[in-house]
Amino acid sequence: MKTAATTAAMLATLALTAGCLPVTDTVATPADPTEATAALAALPIAPEDAGFHYDRDDWPHWKTVHGTCNAREQALLDQGQGVRADDQCRPVAGTWVSAYDGVTVTDASKLDIDHLVPLAEVARSGRIENGHRVGPRQWSRAERERYANDPDVLVVATARANRSKGDQDPAHWLPARDRCGYAARWIEIKTRYRLSVDQAEHDVLAAVLARCA
Repeated sequence: MKTAATTAAMLATLALTAGCLPVTDTVATPADPTEATAALAALPIAPEDAGFHYDRDDWPHWKTVHGTCNAREQALLDQGQGVRADDQCRPVAGTWVSAYDGVTVTDASKLDIDHLVPLAEVARSGRIENGHRVGPRQWSRAERERYANDPDVLVVATARANRSKGDQDPAHWLPARDRCGYAARWIEIKTRYRLSVDQAEHDVLAAVLARCA
């Protein structure tokens, strides 16, 4: 559960680190702060939907998306350099730069594929319309599968960075680098899937964008 103290701590951290974080092109994102700020302002603000039960098994992921490649393997192919795969589409060579911490990795088995807006966060982000929750609560299994395998949602990251993030939103966790790109993509995904943000999440995203050149 978010508290005013954790949000204040994140905002204080942003103030201390402003201008000190490098930007990476690992996952290219058009991060126009003006457009992202306008999109954030258009997102509905609502408390997290604590009443919706999340079960990862209800969100089928790593489906086959191209030939023998599943969504995870395709993300590794798309986001790496010099990637070679075997006849089962398993990457056997290549170089990847983890989007969240900038670590260079040459062994695909040491990488995680993260959902930039985590599945559990999506489940908690239903809008409120006419006093009722709408959105992920009503999604079919096929709609949940679509989100879980959307290439625009998937990010190659080190296991350490991904597990540090867990299912936290920006009020609790931000990457060590390219926070502007991360915030812009978070807002774009929430906009495209018609999700809500809670107040603490909104405030931290706005603070990140205010520091983007």
